[in-house]
Amino acid sequence: MDKTEIKYEIAELKDEYLQLQHNLEKLESVKGNLSPLEKRLTEIEAELHSLNEKLRDNKED
Repeated sequence: MDKTEIKYEIAELKDEYLQLQHNLEKLESVKGNLSPLEKRLTEIEAELHSLNEKLRDNKED
């Protein structure tokens, strides 16, 4: 995965993260099931961490 692809993937994940946060807020207000959204947010955070590490590694090359 090159630097451009990594940046694109990071942008996509950030967009998804923001949408999920918004949905989570809506579900909280109606006392909905938050577990699936919270799980996905955690997964996205891990993916972003990994991609940011790859991006840093690519800059060092």
